[in-house]
Amino acid sequence: MREDALTAAAASLGGMDEPTPPPAAGHRRRWARTTARWSFRLLVAVAGAVLGILLLGRVEAPIGPFDASLALTPTGGGATVEVPPLGALAVDAYDGPLGLDVQLRRVDEARVQALVADPAQLDGLVDRVSDDLQAAVVRLAWTTAAAGLGGAVLTSLVVFRRWREPLLAAGVSVVLLAGTAGLGAATWRPEALSQPTYTGLLVNATSLIGSAEDIVARFDAYRASLEELVTNVGTLYSTLSALPAPGGPADTVALLHVSDLHLNPAGFDLVAQVVDQFDVDGVLDTGDITDWGSEPENQLISRVGQLGVPYVYIRGNHDSAVTAGLVASQPNATVLDDTATTVAGITVVGAPDPRFTPDKDATGDTEPLAQTGEDLADVAQALPEPPAIAMVHDPKQAPPLDGVVPLVLAGHTHEREVETLDDGTLLMVQGSTGGAGLRGLQGEYPEPLTCTVLYLDPDTGTLVAYDDITLGGLGETEATIARTVVPEAASGAADSGDGGAPASPTG
Repeated sequence: MREDALTAAAASLGGMDEPTPPPAAGHRRRWARTTARWSFRLLVAVAGAVLGILLLGRVEAPIGPFDASLALTPTGGGATVEVPPLGALAVDAYDGPLGLDVQLRRVDEARVQALVADPAQLDGLVDRVSDDLQAAVVRLAWTTAAAGLGGAVLTSLVVFRRWREPLLAAGVSVVLLAGTAGLGAATWRPEALSQPTYTGLLVNATSLIGSAEDIVARFDAYRASLEELVTNVGTLYSTLSALPAPGGPADTVALLHVSDLHLNPAGFDLVAQVVDQFDVDGVLDTGDITDWGSEPENQLISRVGQLGVPYVYIRGNHDSAVTAGLVASQPNATVLDDTATTVAGITVVGAPDPRFTPDKDATGDTEPLAQTGEDLADVAQALPEPPAIAMVHDPKQAPPLDGVVPLVLAGHTHEREVETLDDGTLLMVQGSTGGAGLRGLQGEYPEPLTCTVLYLDPDTGTLVAYDDITLGGLGETEATIARTVVPEAASGAADSGDGGAPASPTG
């Protein structure tokens, strides 16, 4: 009995060596586990909501004449408007985890035609754009909320596989979305709308077209003249049948000479209309299809492939090698680089401008302009049959070709000019088919949009007549066609309207 008592006492004393955990330590461990569990739930809910927003938080909507895509993206607040291919502008209008991204994808031709057909609609254009944008943003907000909520619920269900967790995730996502909306409303800065940050080509917008007040003033002038312009262009095309015949053979080859489009969509529209209205056999482009030769600009070049006729192009001093490569990739295009091609039986040679003006470092060791003309003359003389046309960008490349080819086409100066060189070669310098692009908005007088339809003898390649087409620039309503018939005995002796009897229907 005594031994049993001693054993029990010893066991009792030994148990005192193992301390019992204090209640506070257990509480801290439970609190840590709970915190970790809820943090993980929150992380899963946020990740699911973000994933849902990225995948489904986007709407397509018409905004005025544009088809636009709107999305709320986790970019830290503010709004960005992308205007391909010109670049983008950003406005620091509010704070928050989600930023508004608006991308103007394309111009709807039907809406633009309706707008131009009824210029009175322009009076309410700004209000209509504002209403369209507001409606699109409201729809985007609901779409984004639904996408975030659905993403959080679905992700939580997949991760935890318990029906209670999606309800918790839904509650978390609602709180987060409501907080985001509240933060955006509380930090809304309307004054920031007048201080956008430009990227891409739009960096040059303010220096090219002046202040916002100037732009509005110019647009009001343009709006006031749109109705007259539409009437005049309709009259212009109706007078085509009244022009005298080109002369020479009954059938001629019609080639359209364009130059210095400088990324003006209106210039591309003019080219497409003339190709269709004049039933031309091909287009000859003497360069500067872009302004900076940059990647965003090149998106517009795809319109070359939509013309449906051969397109022969040489690189201008504003066109990069990338631009030339993209033109060459169009199914109907040929890029000449001291090479020759044939369009509707007419042999054409061409050489690019050796300069690339946007890259100032690339102009130091370039080949002289006159030397490029001499090299092209060697190419022409090496052909089995003399070419009918030589294409250069700068008129300074033309003198070595005098007497080698009967007709030289050029651009670059933005001033239309026709002159006969010393040895009888006719030099035709085009104006700017793009009205000098964005730079056409500079100065008091906007640049007109010009192009020329050349009519050539299909057997000899001799120029027999040409139509000079001119459309007034921004704010102008003039639209003219002047046909010059080149005398048979002096096909190379024309001089800016003196080579024959011009007919000038004017709208």
